Amino acid sequence: MATGEDAPLPTTPAPDAIRSLSRADDAPDEPGTVVWHRDDLRIADNPAVAAAAADADRIVPLFVFDPAFYDERGAACDARVEFLHDCLRDLDRQYRDVGGAGLTYGHGDPLDVLSRFVDAGWDAVATATPSGRYGRRRDERARERLGVDFVAGDGLVRDADRPREDWSDRVESWFAADPFDWDPRSVAVERVETAIDPDRASDAYDVAPTKTRVPTGGRGPARDRLRAFAEAIGEYPGSISSPLDAREGTSGLSAYLRFGCLSVREVHRHVDERAPDGRGKSMYVSRLFWNRHYTQKLLDWPGWLDRAVNPVYEGFNRDRHDPDLVAAWKRGETGFPMVDASMRCLRETGWLNFRMRALCASVYFQILQQPWRIGADHFYEHLIDGDPAINYTQWQSQCGLVGRPGLRLYDPRKQVRDQDPDGEFVRRWVPELDPLPAAHLDAPEKTPLAVQREVGVRIGEDYPYPVADYERARLEFRERYGAVHGAAAARLGDEEIARRASLSGGLGAARSIAADHGGPAEADGDDADATSQTGLDEFG
Repeated sequence: MATGEDAPLPTTPAPDAIRSLSRADDAPDEPGTVVWHRDDLRIADNPAVAAAAADADRIVPLFVFDPAFYDERGAACDARVEFLHDCLRDLDRQYRDVGGAGLTYGHGDPLDVLSRFVDAGWDAVATATPSGRYGRRRDERARERLGVDFVAGDGLVRDADRPREDWSDRVESWFAADPFDWDPRSVAVERVETAIDPDRASDAYDVAPTKTRVPTGGRGPARDRLRAFAEAIGEYPGSISSPLDAREGTSGLSAYLRFGCLSVREVHRHVDERAPDGRGKSMYVSRLFWNRHYTQKLLDWPGWLDRAVNPVYEGFNRDRHDPDLVAAWKRGETGFPMVDASMRCLRETGWLNFRMRALCASVYFQILQQPWRIGADHFYEHLIDGDPAINYTQWQSQCGLVGRPGLRLYDPRKQVRDQDPDGEFVRRWVPELDPLPAAHLDAPEKTPLAVQREVGVRIGEDYPYPVADYERARLEFRERYGAVHGAAAARLGDEEIARRASLSGGLGAARSIAADHGGPAEADGDDADATSQTGLDEFG
């Protein structure tokens, strides 16, 4: 994908076009309100759209193609960009379907584009959403310089001294509340004609996705997927761990939620009202709380993307950085078949189920012992559902950078035996092991030489030996990690660090960890292969 400098497009809409719309013969005295869409690509249950329609006679829905999204600052693979473009085409149809003129496409620095509307007398409104480094600075400037009104309505707790107090009750009340609504007949939805649209943006920035099995973006496909999943939700508990079963057995909604094609509340309401009762329903509802829980973390402390939440772990593994090890992990050539299959699946499709994401992060940080952020950035680049609030907080939690007791250590060999006993997933993504009997796929390096000769697979030539001795590396990491864990737990007694961590139990939970585990005690280990996350009490 070309950078903004390689394939520039003019800043648009032009000021004259905006002034022309503002001064139309049938226009009221006040121009109206611009609805600045970013990652809320729907018109239903959208607080910004509802607020604009309530206060203005005219609205102009706007999406700005920001050059920063198309270069290294955006850190997005072409497939995620194309998914976004699908969502924009769908959003344009949503406005047209209710009698509006459609979506206005702008290009350039969003503040430059918005300033042209503000200079012409338009107000501007957007949905308040936690974002990464660039987005947070952009929104602060938009509020301060242009007076953009950021409307909250995502169930997160803002402007509270202790946002985790009664947090679950507040989110549950938000789920139960009526969605944001507006009457398209009460407001004119207008559009500024520009020469840009998703197709031209793709051409200008050389967007050429190569990933396969990527779903079509947009609200229509999202609703179809939601309906199908709700009907089959009883199969959900048995489908989440296996990477094969999870492809069809989980909701498949993460990318749609990431771009706001559906609101989390819409999904919750549909499942609550239409899915059959049972363990699958309760487990999935807990995952929706999970979504809000980790998004709250990024709202409470934007540093999750850059720095270890617990300063004791700042720079952990940095002195062991080995570019060759990192490259082998990224390519899927570590000698651990389940890790390699997962990493190749990620690169090819932009998707992995939760357990395989956790496995790959665990092996990267705890066995290969490499710096966490390089791995987290790689995931964020390739995931179609790449969401900074979920990706980076989950990486830090999996790596153990918070200071909570317990480590989620995943055994890559056991994961083959438990989640892919017939070797279907491994063989699909690591075809060089296809001839190997399933009994040897968990640890190919232990395959007898006679079997290797018989099937024509030579470990060390056709497929690598493990790049690390799992047991030795595991023990070494636990010793290194345990040596500082007491100090890390103690730091959770510091209110500033506790607020960063944003534990579900709030400051009290952080103080309890500090009191119970602070000091020189060794870190406890969890058998991550035996755990399942089904409720907020298990989240950090």
